[in-house]
Amino acid sequence: MFLAIDSSIGTAVALVGADGTTLAEVQSSDRRGHAEHIGWLIAEVFELSTRTPSDVTFVVMGVGPGPFTGLRVGMAAAGAFALSRSLPLLPVVSHDALGYFSPTDVVVVTDARRGEVAYSLYSDTYPERRGVGPALARVEELEGALGDAAGHSRIFAESIPVASLALVAADYLEKGKTFPSSAPQYLRAPDVSMPR
Repeated sequence: MFLAIDSSIGTAVALVGADGTTLAEVQSSDRRGHAEHIGWLIAEVFELSTRTPSDVTFVVMGVGPGPFTGLRVGMAAAGAFALSRSLPLLPVVSHDALGYFSPTDVVVVTDARRGEVAYSLYSDTYPERRGVGPALARVEELEGALGDAAGHSRIFAESIPVASLALVAADYLEKGKTFPSSAPQYLRAPDVSMPR
């Protein structure tokens, strides 16, 4: 069973069975209250699914793209759960939840704030499906950044379907693919820096 956690936009948690069945999925659309919501969301998926933490065999961690503070909350929660139960921690790019299984070429776009968007390009022509991204572009420069892919259909994500992250992780495991880096995909430096 997979426990999937993502906080790249709002905060979302899901339990997905080994057969790909979503047992429970909950989310908060609050883009600033990740730390306030993560604990009860994890508790809620276990309550809704009538499963227990001991049933989990893999923890899936959304690595963004996302803002510095919000993204770290979900990643820390996933890492802590995996560590506490000695479970494998599987990092997955958050955009993959929307683009990885798309039957057509698609661009997944999320609001990166400050007049910028994060985007990833998915196509059957790429061995790993995601051929470009996640990357950052000014809203007005997105078409130019996409180049030949500018005509592809778009998914403007308001939330991440976190159960789909578990399905991506399951596909990686089944096909023996190498998981992406577990480093967070911030795409820009944090606002706060060490004093000089």
